[in-house]
Amino acid sequence: MSPFDDDAPGPDFDAPSDPPPLSMEERAGVLDDLAELEVFRTLLEPTGIKGIVVDCPDCDEEHHVDWALMQANLRQLLEEGQTGRHEPPFDPDPDDYVSWDYASGYADGVAAVAEREEPGSGRSGRHARED
Repeated sequence: MSPFDDDAPGPDFDAPSDPPPLSMEERAGVLDDLAELEVFRTLLEPTGIKGIVVDCPDCDEEHHVDWALMQANLRQLLEEGQTGRHEPPFDPDPDDYVSWDYASGYADGVAAVAEREEPGSGRSGRHARED
């Protein structure tokens, strides 16, 4: 068949190309992110936080991603090596979302307070001091 025939199949420019598989380091990073996300959700969801805000380098905008969708994105990244496009929430309230860095700092703060209040640590409550 000639590439100039109307019936000849041409390259499918709309077909997604398969990304290369994630390296072991990348997989470990995504698994770490999934574990962290679960901690963030456990700590922040009861306070009214609905998910994570992500700066998108492709469109130079913030995307507000709820907990379940963020988890699904990370799982898809593990399984397929890429994430698909997802419908963003309609008119999200930015106050309902936090950055990954904020969530991480919040979790670190909760862990530090819990460590200070741990029985047998010789310290307790708000009045504990570092030696």
